[in-house]
Amino acid sequence: MGYYNFEKKRKEKKNGLYWSLKMSMPLQRGVSGGVRVSDSSDDLRDSQMKDKSEKEGHLTLRFPFAFLFTSNSNTQSTDPYNARTRHRLMLLFLKISLVLIVVLALAGSFWWTISISTTSRGHVYHNYRRLQEQLVSDLLDIGEISAGPTRWKEMEYCSVESENYVPCFNVSESLDRFCGPGGSRQECLVLPPVDYKVPLRWPTGKDVIWYHNVKITADEVLTSGSINKRMMMMDDDQISFRSASPMFDEVEDYSHQIAQMIGIKNDNFIEAGVRTILDIGCGYGSFGAHLLSKQLLTMCIANYEASGSQVQLTLERGLPAMIASFVSTQLPYPSLSFDMLHCSTCGIDWDQKDGLLLVEVDRVLKPGGYFVWTSPLTSARNKEDIKRWNFVHDFAESICWTLLSQQDKTVVWKKAIKTKCYSSRKPGVGPSVCSKGHEVESPYYKPLQMCLGGTRSRRWIPIEGRTRWPSRSNMNKTELSLYGLHPEEVGEDAANWKANVRDYWSLLSPLIFSDHPKRPGNEDPSPPYNMLRNVLDMNAQYGGLNAALLEAKKSVWVMNVVPTAGPNHLPMILDRGFVGVLHDWCEAFPTYPRTYDLVHADSLLSLQTSQRKSSCSLLQILTEVDRLLRPEGWVIIRDTVQLVEAARALTTQLKWEARVIEVESSSDQRLLICQKPFTKRQSI
Repeated sequence: MGYYNFEKKRKEKKNGLYWSLKMSMPLQRGVSGGVRVSDSSDDLRDSQMKDKSEKEGHLTLRFPFAFLFTSNSNTQSTDPYNARTRHRLMLLFLKISLVLIVVLALAGSFWWTISISTTSRGHVYHNYRRLQEQLVSDLLDIGEISAGPTRWKEMEYCSVESENYVPCFNVSESLDRFCGPGGSRQECLVLPPVDYKVPLRWPTGKDVIWYHNVKITADEVLTSGSINKRMMMMDDDQISFRSASPMFDEVEDYSHQIAQMIGIKNDNFIEAGVRTILDIGCGYGSFGAHLLSKQLLTMCIANYEASGSQVQLTLERGLPAMIASFVSTQLPYPSLSFDMLHCSTCGIDWDQKDGLLLVEVDRVLKPGGYFVWTSPLTSARNKEDIKRWNFVHDFAESICWTLLSQQDKTVVWKKAIKTKCYSSRKPGVGPSVCSKGHEVESPYYKPLQMCLGGTRSRRWIPIEGRTRWPSRSNMNKTELSLYGLHPEEVGEDAANWKANVRDYWSLLSPLIFSDHPKRPGNEDPSPPYNMLRNVLDMNAQYGGLNAALLEAKKSVWVMNVVPTAGPNHLPMILDRGFVGVLHDWCEAFPTYPRTYDLVHADSLLSLQTSQRKSSCSLLQILTEVDRLLRPEGWVIIRDTVQLVEAARALTTQLKWEARVIEVESSSDQRLLICQKPFTKRQSI
């Protein structure tokens, strides 16, 4: 024990700090079972030291640097050396602590920045975008309120004379289309006739339409004409196209006759490569209505008619149709568009203009396609008619058409399969092949030209060599390469449209316009498959909406419109077995009012506003949509938040019900779902 006290005092004197450290540590019991023995004379001092050591030990555990701020009673407190040492250590500790704090702060800031730039960046952007969207919406609302009734005043209704007004065609006595200044716009809303009724749903509406929904007189209904026209019958306030009448048997026999003349067995036009047909002067669409049962899609075209319109009645029946004329301009279709062209007493003199109209038929007809012509001229007996028939016959031969058959008043030609026929003709025989400078795959109402188009196209594929319908709608890699597309992008587009169609169909319910709007759920009845029939896709792109609707078994046909302002995918759409047209949406669409049940516009507003020199406003485009839409018809606009909000503000002027719906939380697009009200003109 004496040695212990001696060593302790020596170390005390030599270094008071070392002693303090030793005594501030708690006493540890050995694990070997040994017991510490102390001298009786030091018990009191050892006890005091033990108590103090335990207290300081607890302090050390709580604050390991406590020795810097406490003094030990067993050290010499008046020793300046110890005081200076503690002071220096305290300053050093504070400096080190400050450096550590700065380093930790910088490190934390650095890692926060890294996390923002990776995982959290999307969330920050999303929140910023949501704030921006809300700001835009609020600004539009403020602008709407501040503008007052003068700016957002509801549009007036057009006069009764405009019930069947068709811009671009109502401007002159000529059959030509004129969409210049003063010929294409109305600044009012077209009302339906006083006795208008919502069309009957498909397929009933195919055979029965309401008499007052179209402009036609009783005399026009009863007037004898083609087979198609003679099928019409008046029945109170309805016009019936009796499928059980003897006239229907005439259409069936006529279709069977054409199949036999082509060499098709069992009337299976699909196996012969036929899917799409352009019916010129279609009567009232009965030929196309009959061919639907054979999975054939027929587009009816005819001149504008102020009354008794073939196009208007065909559309009212739920069949594809549009106003188009052969007078002086090319049709708004690409070269090589249709598998068959049909003309049954269509009123066109094919021998006129030195065969120029037949050259246009050749342009839009696919290689190996058929031209079917039924006319009294084909069995002419007087000299003048025989001369006209001979001209048509010889001209068809000069453009490499093959006469397959002639029966009664019907003639069927087949277009050349190979282009070498054109180079093997005798010099001076028939029109020449179009040069590269004159070859336009998709002309937009360009003047008719006397040269054979489409011969240089990569799409020159005979109809027999094309994939049969319905597989044709899903193109393979080789087929897509003709349009510069890859299966991945088209496949992704198709998957998106399948999901979109499911969402669209669930939203077409008045529930979304209620005071407490809700998305229809499983407990709500789903809209019937035949809720819609005539659908207009204002920006069809690849035709994905059309394909998705057919795959979902909806009873619709789609007019696929490709805007002139965007990429031209119309050749691909037509080659898929759909129908469509090229169009400039700053002009009026070539059809009658109250034509479509649904008008769809995906990214169309973005496309139009991206044009440097747009000749129309957003309100003018939506006013044209209102003209095309049937009462109680639907509008779906899918676009950016800013444009959707701008369109929503304009719906008040159009008197539409409207609701903005979020597509996805991470998407910068919105849906604008609108419904046109059924507003009747007050009877006088």
